[in-house]
Amino acid sequence: MPAKAAAKAPEMPVKKVHDTVVILDFGSQVTQLIARRVREIGVYSVLLPFNAPMADILKANPKAIILSGGPASVTEKDSPRAHKEIFELGIPVLGICYGLQTMCEQLGGKVASSAKREFGRAHMVVEDHPSPLFAGIWGQANKAVVWMSHGDSVSKLPDGFKTIGRSDTCAHAAVADEKRHLYGVQFHPEVVHTPEGKQIISNFILKIAKCKNDWTMAAFKDEAVEAIRKQVGKERVICGVSGGVDSTVVAALLHEAIGDQLTCIFVDTGLMRLNEAQEVVSLFRDHFNIPLVHEEAGTLFLERLKGVTDPEQKRKIIGKTFIDVFEGGKKKAGEAAFLAQGTLYPDVIESVSFTGAPTVTIKSHHNVGGLPKDLKFKLVEPLRTLFKDEVRALGLHLGIPEKFIQRHPFPGPGLAIRIPGEITEERLNILRRADAIFIEELHAKKLYTETWQAFAVLLPVKTVGVMGDGRTYDHVLALRAVTSVDGMTADYAPLPHEFLGHVAVRLVNEVKGINRVVYDITSKPPGTIEWE
Repeated sequence: MPAKAAAKAPEMPVKKVHDTVVILDFGSQVTQLIARRVREIGVYSVLLPFNAPMADILKANPKAIILSGGPASVTEKDSPRAHKEIFELGIPVLGICYGLQTMCEQLGGKVASSAKREFGRAHMVVEDHPSPLFAGIWGQANKAVVWMSHGDSVSKLPDGFKTIGRSDTCAHAAVADEKRHLYGVQFHPEVVHTPEGKQIISNFILKIAKCKNDWTMAAFKDEAVEAIRKQVGKERVICGVSGGVDSTVVAALLHEAIGDQLTCIFVDTGLMRLNEAQEVVSLFRDHFNIPLVHEEAGTLFLERLKGVTDPEQKRKIIGKTFIDVFEGGKKKAGEAAFLAQGTLYPDVIESVSFTGAPTVTIKSHHNVGGLPKDLKFKLVEPLRTLFKDEVRALGLHLGIPEKFIQRHPFPGPGLAIRIPGEITEERLNILRRADAIFIEELHAKKLYTETWQAFAVLLPVKTVGVMGDGRTYDHVLALRAVTSVDGMTADYAPLPHEFLGHVAVRLVNEVKGINRVVYDITSKPPGTIEWE
């Protein structure tokens, strides 16, 4: 099933002075990684669907184009194709996996089902004639580990192309028409499993396309500040903040741009981590001196959640209550023309799917701040061209304390989706204390930054235990820690058993109500990161 495609290119809060690479998405699960790798090299990238109108592609003024991989087969009728005009623009084009296959087929070559499929690591041998695509990579060895994932392969090259790399099962693992600046690789250079992959992408962008690598967060900050001032003028802006990275960076960026024209609204749901509400208020009022409306609504949220156990119903109740409370905060904040939101580039990309691709709702989005259309605000979304790691880098440039910038993601519904079953004040207090101990120990053992997200889950299960020669019948606590790049896929973090044992002892001894601790070793997929 094809993955979600990119949306139209977002309006960029940057001047049109940066060289741009356009990535056309054919549905690969790792297309976003291509865009991230390009930006890590210091060049701006834009993701568009493979079938985006040529006008949209040209509007981005690309200095190079990359065709992503995808799940379809070029041999199938009506499989995706690139616009033929792309190969006639005179700018460098790099096809990756499916992108290589469709480029070759569209230019007169042939693609066939491979006798032996390749999924996983493979060894590619670089041909004797050196290519700028592989400059400075393998030296005398002429062999490299690459990551393959394909069932088809190019069986005949188009006129003008030559083979620049082959593997044991793929005669045309890398190809080039250097006169027309057209290149293709059957493997995936964007994934970490291809050790020299980033260098290959860098060679294509910097050496072949000759892009300037001047895309930095320092430059973005200055340009975004100017764009915000131009968009907002003398009008006032309100911004909902949660203490999370995205909303904090949005607020800090807006405050630098427009000062006291900004008022932030913090909806305290009572579903936050230990001492988190106080930290948020202190950060905005004391550190940044940003006007803040603090709406304490924990009692209201608990009242509306009473007796509710279905996770989707919980999310809907929390979302509706959040909007009701936010409306009250909006009145206290006073009249404003603009609403600021922490929309990120992945949100934009994932908002549009391939034509005809079925979609299934796994669970409602974590962001309970999705506001109704009748709020009658104009939107300010200064982060909508950035990935999460770029937002963190921007936050450091804005002077946000590192402990806030490096915080793990936290879901909008808060601890409510980390307590399967009914939400009560007692259960919230148990989970808050337990979660705080887990995070404290991760920091103490230098493991916090080694994980992408870590948290505790209070299960609706009680088990028999023994404490001080007495019988207990208390809750089971699950610990969850994952490694990931962007949360779209994740592996469980292999935390040391000795560490987990130490944490379990602290939890059982220090948190009344817990007598058993388990560790979740499920990856995503098949599981999700959060339990609800």
